[in-house]
Amino acid sequence: METAAELADALVRVIRANGPIPVADYMEAANGLYYAAHDPFGVKGDFITSPEISQMFGELIGIWIADLWTRSRALGAYYVELGPGRGTLAADALRAMGALRRHPEVHFVETSPVLRRLQKERVPDAVWHEGIETLPTDAPLIVVANEFFDALPYRQYIKTYSGWRERVVTHDADGFRPVPGDAPAEDVVPEHLHDAVAGSIYETSPAGLAVARALAARIVKQGGALLAIDYGHENYAAGDTLQALNAHAYADVFSNPGANDITAHVDFTALGEAGRLGGARIEGPVSQSYFLATLGIAARAAALSRHHPDRTEEIGAAYHRLTSEEEMGTLFRAIAMVSPKWPKPAGFEVG
Repeated sequence: METAAELADALVRVIRANGPIPVADYMEAANGLYYAAHDPFGVKGDFITSPEISQMFGELIGIWIADLWTRSRALGAYYVELGPGRGTLAADALRAMGALRRHPEVHFVETSPVLRRLQKERVPDAVWHEGIETLPTDAPLIVVANEFFDALPYRQYIKTYSGWRERVVTHDADGFRPVPGDAPAEDVVPEHLHDAVAGSIYETSPAGLAVARALAARIVKQGGALLAIDYGHENYAAGDTLQALNAHAYADVFSNPGANDITAHVDFTALGEAGRLGGARIEGPVSQSYFLATLGIAARAAALSRHHPDRTEEIGAAYHRLTSEEEMGTLFRAIAMVSPKWPKPAGFEVG
């Protein structure tokens, strides 16, 4: 397995030979090693995702899937998860679905050998895929993508006094650092930003939008839905949201590639448009707080507290973290891409 130091050396060689590389290429290489090399989740890792905070999160998603599947009247469906972490969400969702007599075949899209081993411990009968291209084609797909799109490569563009340029990464005595590229980039930056002030940054994730559009097209053809939950924004205009995490603290994006988790805020407006281009009906986005509240997280928290009175404080803290405006409640959003032939999913009653 390549080390972070070896990756840094490899990137330096590429830059010296061919010139600066796009931010997206740097991010892809860094995250590729980061996820392949270790388990980043939990208290001992670099960050904690919603499924690791509480079983309530995965259970409610399982109920969401079982409800939608039942109302669709489809005889069968596949449970698909993109970037399933340790398999915690899937295990909780499948347990809840089983209680409702829904037992789908499970398919994981995961490239990390380390995470595949952890997933196998929790969901031993899953089928693993390197990408979405090999997912089954003979039944509806119900796809879950929790904190998946934020980690896909993002391209960045910066407004200079000479116009828009792609942001690229170079290397010198001070290490890796971003600089404006040489080629004009007005043709890829939205027209309403052409007159933005110098220093403005526009970012987009062609890789993420391509995945969303392709899955939407599959869902239209096969039936099913995609539920994406992530942190991000709507009606994005401009701004640098690229960030790195290490040991639950912010780190320098351009230091130690492969040692830190690099993400960016998801543009839910663009994600929804990609789904529409694929032919899917779009529901949301709504806040995570609204989505979980509509699915009954308050009742589930109360029930867990009754059955585990010794854990009441822990359950209350998890409920607060998942739903509070000061925590994950509004920064995180949920969006669904649904087959036009399928019913409206729960949790998106607004609008």
